Amino acid sequence: MVLSFSPLEKDPRVNRQIRFLSESYEIIAVGYGKPAEKNVTSISVAPQSANSMVGKIRGVLRLLAGRFESYYWSNAKILETLDRLAGIRVDLIIANDIESLPLAIRVARGARVIFDAHEYSPREFEEALLWRFFFRKYICYLCNTYIPRVDGMMTVCQGIADAYEADTGLRPVVVTNAPYYADLQPGLKGNDTRPIRMVHHGIANASRKIENMIRMMEHMDPRFDLSLILVDSTPGYLNRLKALAGNRSNVKFLPPVPMPELPKILNEFDVGLFILEPVNFNYLHALPNKFFEFIQGRLAVAVGPSPEMARIVREHDLGVVAGDFSPEAMARCLGVLDHEKINYHKRQSHKVARLMSAEHNRGIFLDLVRRFLGE
Repeated sequence: MVLSFSPLEKDPRVNRQIRFLSESYEIIAVGYGKPAEKNVTSISVAPQSANSMVGKIRGVLRLLAGRFESYYWSNAKILETLDRLAGIRVDLIIANDIESLPLAIRVARGARVIFDAHEYSPREFEEALLWRFFFRKYICYLCNTYIPRVDGMMTVCQGIADAYEADTGLRPVVVTNAPYYADLQPGLKGNDTRPIRMVHHGIANASRKIENMIRMMEHMDPRFDLSLILVDSTPGYLNRLKALAGNRSNVKFLPPVPMPELPKILNEFDVGLFILEPVNFNYLHALPNKFFEFIQGRLAVAVGPSPEMARIVREHDLGVVAGDFSPEAMARCLGVLDHEKINYHKRQSHKVARLMSAEHNRGIFLDLVRRFLGE
């Protein structure tokens, strides 16, 4: 069973789990909607399953009183899923994110449980006062109570793995968020006057401070332009970004593209750009899909000093790492690039594209599964 309280069709990490497992095993996928992989059994849970207003008030009181078990097991979504899973027996459950873990352990009935931590949950929204006040102790309780009870664990990067090991004594296996291998060649630049095309893609979430990359363009020389391929998330934020860019000729907004098509679209650019100010622990240790999609697109890569991304960029000489997270620092860093250096970094991305792919992670993931199935 693959259990995830997320849209199964749109969650790339969960879909990779389902796809890899379905090659050898009978799968039950539980979550919102149906998974992209069609030849699996799915149990769809309604994301709108919500408590009544009275229930919400009681929930807040439970949180404030430290009655964390009562809060979790009174959640309407959890109760609905528990009911849907009654009588179902499996050999192994993969529980995605901490919200699914207590439920997975309860319905396991002797099955092995692997926990996949997509984030470091105890500090996931630590920049938000309300989250710290109402939810931090609750999330820490779930982690400290339930993670030690799992058979195995995986997470997305080494920094988060280290933090969980320090908390629980359990060492997670690192399975990155790398996408599938794209059979592409680097689009090399000639020594001409065409602009150096930078690109950033992803969700337009205000906490990511995408405006820093727009402000960076105030400090760039005329050789560079920036294209943003964004999916609106925070209401009104994308419009604010467009207003900030104004009539700048060196900043363009392009329409979103389906995730499987991203590497081919990115291949038309020169530099994949990501400045992610570390407003919380998970942002500091971010190693996101887009970073690996830059590599699959065979781009030079430009990032701030985020430890996980910076380590890979430096280890494989994929591009440049700014000295800090400011727009000015990134502009200085990019300013030294020319066509020859960009072509070199593109070739470096090409060299590691197979290593930085879902296909490489497939073996790591399936080895973990087989270990607990006794294969």
